[in-house]
Amino acid sequence: MSAVLGASSSGCGCINRVAVFNLRPRLSTATFNPFLARRFGVRALSSMSYHAELDAAKKAASLAARLCQKVQRALLQADVQSKSDKSPVTVADYGSQAVVSFILQKELPSNSFSLVAEEDSEDLRKEESQETIQRITKLVNETLASNELGITSPLSQEDVLAAIDSGRSNGGPSGRHWVLDPIDGTKGFLRGDQYAIALGLLDEGKVVLGVLACPNLPLASVAYHDHQENSGCLFFAQVGAGTYMQSLDGSSPKKVHVTDIENPEEASFFESVEAAHSMHDLASLIAKKLGVKAPPVRIDSQAKYGALSRGDGAIYLRFPHKGYREKIWDHAAGYLVVSEAGGIATDAAGNPLDFSKGRYLDLDTGIIVTNQKLMPALLKAVGDSLAEKASSL
Repeated sequence: MSAVLGASSSGCGCINRVAVFNLRPRLSTATFNPFLARRFGVRALSSMSYHAELDAAKKAASLAARLCQKVQRALLQADVQSKSDKSPVTVADYGSQAVVSFILQKELPSNSFSLVAEEDSEDLRKEESQETIQRITKLVNETLASNELGITSPLSQEDVLAAIDSGRSNGGPSGRHWVLDPIDGTKGFLRGDQYAIALGLLDEGKVVLGVLACPNLPLASVAYHDHQENSGCLFFAQVGAGTYMQSLDGSSPKKVHVTDIENPEEASFFESVEAAHSMHDLASLIAKKLGVKAPPVRIDSQAKYGALSRGDGAIYLRFPHKGYREKIWDHAAGYLVVSEAGGIATDAAGNPLDFSKGRYLDLDTGIIVTNQKLMPALLKAVGDSLAEKASSL
């Protein structure tokens, strides 16, 4: 079957199809969480099953991870001087988005495909980017050829550019929208450290599916194992169905759950590696007020959400500097992975995260993630710390 991407009159990439399949998910019962019901006014709702979408998302994220691993290996084998060159992560970023876009459209034919993603092809279409788009196209075709997808001919440069441009959607409260960060944690990627391919699905403004491919995250706890040994995790969650983890090479999935620690003194917390991404001083103040004794575990990317979902730590704090607006692709997949593992993610005021407003998250000050038992104490510590910090200005 031919599955070559072509540019539509609107400029978005789509797959030439013989038929469009109508995927009607079956109804199931969602898990009711009394704490969330009290906190957010959540009612017991029936949830839809997204098995076909989940299978496609897992395949797309895994193949994108394979592409990124190939680029990162080549980067780390190069000399030290070349590690300051950001072109490798550019190639991997665009290539990852093209692969995910292509696989989703191939596996889930639809006339209304919508992808909210970080990249578009504007810079790649410039004359000085010809070598880059050639490298991306070659890498994408090599990645697709490594999997039995039934593709009869390689993608052209225009096919790849069209796939990338499929990510121009603005999302919103209506319909279905895929949400993608093709490489979350680019600085970690360049260092040879943690990064993630983060893919979520919104349905009527709610995150209903999340997949995190974390090529360098150890299969065991990050607290005890070197990231280069037995690494490569795929986390996936479907609303009402829990969170699972398996190795990227396809081991049997196992259900995971956040830690049940309720004493803040026993808790450990995650934060971003880069101080530019989050205010470490504020996080330290919060930890002090909680009585947390363990030092912070600093990890790049949404791999933090994956690690938290399996109980590697108890708290994730993210407080961007003033003026920064969070994008939905930085949190959508991780949010559901943690939520379905029994965790809670809110803004600093305890409000639920709203992914229905477009490409940005409008929230109060920052994002906090933990389990149900620790959330009340964490919210108080956050509020007290913000007030103390404001009074000192």
